[in-house]
Amino acid sequence: MTDEMTQQEASSETTEELTSREIIQKMIDKFGRRMAKDEKARAEVEPIVKTLNIDLGDETFNLKLEHAEVTVFEEGLLEQADITLKTTKEYLGQIVDGTLRPMRAYVTKKIVIKGKIEDIMHLKKMF
Repeated sequence: MTDEMTQQEASSETTEELTSREIIQKMIDKFGRRMAKDEKARAEVEPIVKTLNIDLGDETFNLKLEHAEVTVFEEGLLEQADITLKTTKEYLGQIVDGTLRPMRAYVTKKIVIKGKIEDIMHLKKMF
């Protein structure tokens, strides 16, 4: 089995049976693969240092992006995150699966994002 087939199978998995942590890890892994393959995108993201809170209601997580990789992934919210994303586990899973487009989720208020507009624009590189 080739790496390409493995990645296709992994991306076709649904997130319905995954935990919130596994869904976010899937998002992080997808971002990492993109940074490894796309030198232009990596060069663009390399200087960015941002923190992100993910509030799923009953579960919360925080991430730190630096050097074109997620260097921190922990439970709980940071007091002063650059970006806060509020949604549900189901909607986040649909975004990660590709069955819900991030812009559609934002416009229909399935996700709420708070932060400076330039910081929020960095989020699209993760999806």
